[in-house]
Amino acid sequence: MQEEENQEDPFVESVEENENEPKRRVWNCLCIPIHWFNMLSREMHWSFVFGVVVVYGISQGVGGAFATVGTKYYMKDVQKVQPSEAQVYSGITSIPWIVKPLWGLLTDVVPIFGFRRRPYFIFAGFVGAISMLLLSLHENLHLVLALLSLTAGSAGVAIADVTIDACVAQNSISHPSLAADMQSLCAFSSSVGALLGFSISGIFVHLIGPMGVFGLMTIPAGLVILVGFLLNEPRMHNFSCKQVNRNCLDAGKSMWNTLKSEDVWRPCLYMYLSLALSLNIFEGMFYWATDSKDGPAFSQESIGFIFSICSVGSLLGAILYQYALKDYAFRDVLFWTQLLYGLSGMFDLILVLRWNLKFGIPDYFFVVVVESIAQMTSRLKWMPMLVLSTKLCPSGIEGTFFALLMSIDNLGVLSASWGGGLVLHVLKITRTRFDNLWLAILIRNVLRITPLCLLFLVPRADPNSSILPSEIANSKVAVDTSETIDVELVSLVHSVDGK
Repeated sequence: MQEEENQEDPFVESVEENENEPKRRVWNCLCIPIHWFNMLSREMHWSFVFGVVVVYGISQGVGGAFATVGTKYYMKDVQKVQPSEAQVYSGITSIPWIVKPLWGLLTDVVPIFGFRRRPYFIFAGFVGAISMLLLSLHENLHLVLALLSLTAGSAGVAIADVTIDACVAQNSISHPSLAADMQSLCAFSSSVGALLGFSISGIFVHLIGPMGVFGLMTIPAGLVILVGFLLNEPRMHNFSCKQVNRNCLDAGKSMWNTLKSEDVWRPCLYMYLSLALSLNIFEGMFYWATDSKDGPAFSQESIGFIFSICSVGSLLGAILYQYALKDYAFRDVLFWTQLLYGLSGMFDLILVLRWNLKFGIPDYFFVVVVESIAQMTSRLKWMPMLVLSTKLCPSGIEGTFFALLMSIDNLGVLSASWGGGLVLHVLKITRTRFDNLWLAILIRNVLRITPLCLLFLVPRADPNSSILPSEIANSKVAVDTSETIDVELVSLVHSVDGK
């Protein structure tokens, strides 16, 4: 009898293993992100990952979601401006992102109290917190002062963004095989933060109003200050003003020599034109969507939930790029993503012409699906350009040059915003008139397709290869940082590439 029981044991064990196999697979899938975060923390130090999560996930993700919904209702209900004016004002508040090279140059060559990164995080957090407090505490704030406060808040986020981008660019050079992973970390943090922020932003706008939402935005600014205090950054000693001047001149010369290279200015020109030609008419769509006469008359909670569900599309875009597209050539990925981005805009035309109701599709469901697709294609279009930008940064001035490339992109976004405002104004689309909104959408969609004719400006290289010419990639900028470890956030504690 004992022998028979022993013979049955292997069979019982195999059955139990088969039953536990699905659970084990689910657990392994859940552990993949954890292992990925641990790998990045191990290779580039935990403070780098913490900084990315705070800046991209909380400040730009959650805070950006609150700012987006709060500012739109603030302009519409408190300041009572026209959609074309709101479109122009949104461009004004983005100006700090255009001067990102200035912030990048300061963080690269002008240390404060011996630190290159920590003071700029602290300064950015204080600027953001003070500007948001001013907006939240003054009920009848003049439009000019409101714009100045919104612009100052945008400057705080931009300075923090430049500082963490310098670390991303540096680590992309020292860990070329992890360049796409770092951009995926940024995109993942931003998408998850936006999902959380948009989920509750509409509720808070309804409960405490847009001014109360501005008050809540001091919390992300405070966390940015915390990043500045917690960074593990070595201190520089005996750094003179003459050295700062020399470093600025050397950095400027290096930037100019890099930018005038044909391998650099051509993709920069494409990135600017692809963004500038994608006209932004979102303010017109927002005014129409919340209008009770011609539009769906979405409530504040509905707008927040729509944005939150749509941010899932952005997250899916980041995941799709990470696991399916990150190794393909830049030109191939940009062709398909730009094409999908242009075609997805046609859904807005169906919505405005109310054709979805003729097919029995409710507005809320249709908008959620359409905006999710738009966010996914936009993220897919944006991520290869970010990876391409990191590949164009010369060693020594990574933060400054990456900021320059991002400012070129933001100039394209500003051009699209002001161009969209001009279209709304010319077509006489106001707070109560939306007759020509369909024509504005059609013009925007046609212009979105035109960058396909400019893809010859993009290199055929893939993200795992070098793009910069050897004479630029191998040159070192004469920036004296001998007193420090030339690594942001002690990122080379464990170097895979050095093994």
